[in-house]
Amino acid sequence: MINVIIVKIFILTTISAIIAFLITPIVSYFLYKYKLRKQIRSEECAPIYFNLHKAKEGTPTMGGVIIWLTVLLVIGIFYILSLIFPDTKIAILNFFSRSQTLLPLGALISSAFVGLVDDYMGVRKIGSKGGGLSVRQKLLIYLTISLIGALWFYFKLDWDVLHIPFIGNFNVGLWIIPIFILVVTATSFSVNETDGLDGLVGGLLLVCFVALGVICFLQGKFDLCFFCAVIVGALASFLWFNIPPARFFMGDTGSMSLGVTLGVIAMLTNTLLYLPVFAFIFLIESLSVIIQIIYKKTHNGKKLFLSTPIHHHLEAKGWQESKIVMRAWLLSGILSVVTLIIYLFDKGI
Repeated sequence: MINVIIVKIFILTTISAIIAFLITPIVSYFLYKYKLRKQIRSEECAPIYFNLHKAKEGTPTMGGVIIWLTVLLVIGIFYILSLIFPDTKIAILNFFSRSQTLLPLGALISSAFVGLVDDYMGVRKIGSKGGGLSVRQKLLIYLTISLIGALWFYFKLDWDVLHIPFIGNFNVGLWIIPIFILVVTATSFSVNETDGLDGLVGGLLLVCFVALGVICFLQGKFDLCFFCAVIVGALASFLWFNIPPARFFMGDTGSMSLGVTLGVIAMLTNTLLYLPVFAFIFLIESLSVIIQIIYKKTHNGKKLFLSTPIHHHLEAKGWQESKIVMRAWLLSGILSVVTLIIYLFDKGI
């Protein structure tokens, strides 16, 4: 049985990577044809950032479409095939289930659509200061998505337990709803803040979903594990085209939706308190922005960092973009291994 599951993981990951690779030229063609290009912050608004990234002005955005569209295609194709050919071997590749994959899939697609609208508004210079949805608008929308997910999590999946490593499980009742909302919203915005260098967020997300996939496997949540595997395959193909110099940027339609999904799966696997470890880079990136804002307000506009998120500070200090990205990938990989070690000790495996 376990051998079949492992083979299924490899098959779905490979199929996902192939589909993502095949649809990329089509998506890329439309991005270039309709000039859906990234508008970077102006020199007046962010002089350091502008000087570091002015060469990237005009690079297409919305590349995250490739990732969530691939996930939707893979899960949809095999679900339909399982209905048409229920007694064949191809039916075992279906991994759509109400208890495990419906919630993360719904969160992924709904948040991806919001991100897509935001990206399009930004490209066309519509909305808040000509840059799409304002932070307040995005926060309200993603809080709403998180609330719907939290209600489903509590009322439909009957989940109200929070696990504290090496201590045990605690029934928190209705408190699981605000916890879910906080985790999912914070994770989505943290991933979004990290999306600023070629390949950075794509590689970090790939590592994080691999770690979550392993945990899903160890918990026997195989459909959720397959879901993570499909995301990993799509991210692998995306990275092929996003390694410097990037052919296109992920955009909010990718970073926000995958951030939401990361938080949802962390809740479904009860690994909330492991999230700050294997997603440490995302945490540091968002904290650097928060600290910068607080510091400026309490020190008469002075900056603690040259530019935020912190990867831009490192760029301003003279670090090469590829060095920042690759070191972040390595650190994320190490921390993911540490997470799995802690998890195994916690479970006594």
